[in-house]
Amino acid sequence: MTDTSYIFLAGASRGVGREIAKCLVEQNQKVKALLRSEASRAELEAMGITVVMGDALDVAAVEQVMLGEPIHAVISTIGGLPKEGDRADYLGNKNLIDAAVKAGVQKFILVSSIGSGESVVAIPPQALETLKPVLIEKEKAEKHLIESGLTYTVIRPGGLKSEPATGNGVVTEDYKVAGTIHRADVAQLVCQCLVSDAANNKILSAVDRQMMYGQTSFEELSLT
Repeated sequence: MTDTSYIFLAGASRGVGREIAKCLVEQNQKVKALLRSEASRAELEAMGITVVMGDALDVAAVEQVMLGEPIHAVISTIGGLPKEGDRADYLGNKNLIDAAVKAGVQKFILVSSIGSGESVVAIPPQALETLKPVLIEKEKAEKHLIESGLTYTVIRPGGLKSEPATGNGVVTEDYKVAGTIHRADVAQLVCQCLVSDAANNKILSAVDRQMMYGQTSFEELSLT
């Protein structure tokens, strides 16, 4: 990775995205964060992050901010909040993926969710009922990324908690695992995947090995 290229982060205003921002700064990475609202701008800039304004649902805006200085990798955690009926889970990520292809980005890490795609078998029926509309959109984003030709990693965390990192977060290609994980641990796994060839072109479930439910034996993927 050259010193002049950025890690482009979408979703840094809160949750897992904010934890990833902290983790990248600790690794002395140059980070450019895409924000839709000014609310967390000052905080991110105080961390040394370059902030660019734009809505991931706006194709032109995304291309404009991504086609400037060289970007080595894109990390996206966006999704969740509906906007005029369009969920950013698919459309926002699709725009980021398409712009990343145009920008010659080397790697794209998409934070999705256990329950997406074949991992639907890992979550209980009542949870599926609630989450189904979101999971369908997330799966579409995953498929678009996989078909884009970019080197990708899809990380599907289990249920998210906001407590400090435990250091027990693991990733596995076993799509049947389920459990919970702290957002800070997801961020650490994402930052490891960024520099790990072992994570390239993989779909990984992320859980805390102390907070599993259902199936508890599985093969961890080593990122070192």
